[in-house]
Amino acid sequence: DELDSPRGRIYQIKDMLEHGKPASREVVRHIDRCLSCLSCMTTCPSGVNYMHLIDHARAHIEKTYRRGLADRALRAVLASILPYPARFRFALNAARLGKPFSFLARIIPFIGARLNAMLNLAPARLPAPVKSQSIRHAAGARTHRVVLLQGCAQPILNPGINEATIRLLQRHGVEIVSARGEGCCGALVHHMGKEEAAHTFAARNIDAWLAEMDGDGLDAIIITASGCGTTIKDYGYMFHNDPAYADKAARVSALARDVTEFLETLDLSFQPQIRAKVAYHSACSMQHGQQIKDGPKRLLRRAGFKVVDVPEGHICCGSAGVYNILQPQIAGQLRARKTANILRMNPDIIATGNIGCMVQIAKGVDDVKANAPLVHTVELLDWASGGPIPGALHGLSLHNATQMSRD
Repeated sequence: DELDSPRGRIYQIKDMLEHGKPASREVVRHIDRCLSCLSCMTTCPSGVNYMHLIDHARAHIEKTYRRGLADRALRAVLASILPYPARFRFALNAARLGKPFSFLARIIPFIGARLNAMLNLAPARLPAPVKSQSIRHAAGARTHRVVLLQGCAQPILNPGINEATIRLLQRHGVEIVSARGEGCCGALVHHMGKEEAAHTFAARNIDAWLAEMDGDGLDAIIITASGCGTTIKDYGYMFHNDPAYADKAARVSALARDVTEFLETLDLSFQPQIRAKVAYHSACSMQHGQQIKDGPKRLLRRAGFKVVDVPEGHICCGSAGVYNILQPQIAGQLRARKTANILRMNPDIIATGNIGCMVQIAKGVDDVKANAPLVHTVELLDWASGGPIPGALHGLSLHNATQMSRD
């Protein structure tokens, strides 16, 4: 269907916005099906910024189209829970209790498939919370000072990612600060067209980070979830018409770095004895949104891992923020395809740089009962430079882990 292609969606957006039309049911259907994977931007020879076009369209839909009651309710629940860590933890614990009855959710009219998908994605158990510290000093002489985005969903689902980042940075002379007042980056509500809520989240972060930048100074704002990174790097555009925040947002965007981007600027020391075969999944927000493609793989190879590329690596896994909840059928097909391509490489470990992809692909691996633990890239880099073995690999003995490559 041409209307489900990037070009087809652009035609619909153009017609809707240039003529001041409210969104129609057909336009909403095709815009909702868009993953925002941004693969089209990577391949576009003309450099069309589809990301900004689809964001405009979603905000216009939110203002001019009245969704059905069930759809409105589900979106409101997601927007009021996911960006708030305490609420998210409570919801996941509740979902764990409801998980055995997920088959009953399917029969609920209009949103049954979505509720079923939401329950199935909830983890069987949650890791213990980690208490945040306002400052983590460098081990030895300080060479850099950075803020680490704490995030909203990631610290609940896998606090070990930020802990691994902190250990790795401290070990290499970096001081890590948690900015007071920081919260969700706004990406989750931004991609649902909730423009005002997204700007509120973003403005709070901008104020928090500027306080650190104008205080003791910052060398970078480190982000360990690439979905968040794509949005934060776009703060400058989000606020370009706001006289109070345009310059502030541009300053913040200029300092934003994916953790692997920043790590490539450091003189890292590794103990390259871990010969595991790693299938690296490049999140869409990483390779298409931020155009970071080879850096994470270079770091993993420097650390001693054997890195293999995933077939059809440019195609989305189907996570895409809350797409795997709002469009479960398409997301499920993409997950099965991505999982099959990853497992075809017979990896010891699967690595990626985005928590949404980790949850989505882990579900795919679990569905086929494969034995391929999934970790964040930075967890492997921390391990290879003297840190503890990542939590997902605890079922492996260290001896096996250092000799696990099956090639």
